[in-house]
Amino acid sequence: MVDETRRSRLLAMKLATLVRDHEGQAAVQPVPFALGAAGLDGSVGWVLLDERQHRGLGPALAWAVRAGVGHLHVLAEEGTGTLARRASAFRIPIEVWHVADRVLLSAIAEPLPPAVEVPDAHQQFRSLIAEGGATPAVEHGVLVGEVRGLEVCRVVTDQHTGAARLEVGIGQHDREAFQMLHGDVPTVDALAKVVAVVAPHREYGADPHPLNRLGQEQALRARLIDDPGLIGATQIEPYPSPVARTNLKDSQPCVAHAVIDGHPTTAVVSSGVDLDLIPFATDARLATGYPTRIVLPARDAVPVQTDIAGLLTDPIEIIPVG
Repeated sequence: MVDETRRSRLLAMKLATLVRDHEGQAAVQPVPFALGAAGLDGSVGWVLLDERQHRGLGPALAWAVRAGVGHLHVLAEEGTGTLARRASAFRIPIEVWHVADRVLLSAIAEPLPPAVEVPDAHQQFRSLIAEGGATPAVEHGVLVGEVRGLEVCRVVTDQHTGAARLEVGIGQHDREAFQMLHGDVPTVDALAKVVAVVAPHREYGADPHPLNRLGQEQALRARLIDDPGLIGATQIEPYPSPVARTNLKDSQPCVAHAVIDGHPTTAVVSSGVDLDLIPFATDARLATGYPTRIVLPARDAVPVQTDIAGLLTDPIEIIPVG
């Protein structure tokens, strides 16, 4: 097991060295920061991201709010294009730096990933997904089937034959195992069996279960689609996230298109205490061009998120749902 105290000390030393070499002055005063290292030089804050760097702007801003920082420097070795893009939405001065060995390079904001169309060969499985009881959904050019927001199947292209096929299961390993065990079962029947097992656990108010601990954001979005009035909307439908989720088990907000007071609105739906929620929401607003609101369970609407939202040039409202 990694010695966390030693790791924190090494990261603090790395940050101090980077700042000293870049600024030509004494190292900053180290301050605890869970996702890497942080330091203060008066009202100027420096943060070195070490974990989930592309989603580190929110935690850095949460630290900056508590520390009374007026000018923030964010350092990372990866994801700096995303960080710089999101940083531009805030009125507090934020400089993002790409760490290359012991040199800091000013990060260039990257545009959002371009939209990717679903291949024609994959579209033919849309009706089969629906016949199996799942809801067809598209995220970044990938056609999947969901049960109240939980992916239970996915259309893939065989890397050897180039043929498209529908794989059933929750996550890549589950799909591979399912194919090995039930390869001779007709796909629609196999999918229907999985849907029948998953569906009761995805209903709102179901008892805690591993199947409703995954994709809680998507489950809340499914609830909003069923009952748009929860946020004063007349219509809600899914909308692709601005950036792809890297892992089914990783928590990440999802997006919906809503009509509120007759106006198109982007709803960013979250669950749990996600410190990077506000920066993510700025990407969703950039992708749609519509006024944006954040929707999350009332228990997860912690004050620090309101504080981070208050740093935006163009505010985003947070709507708690009971």
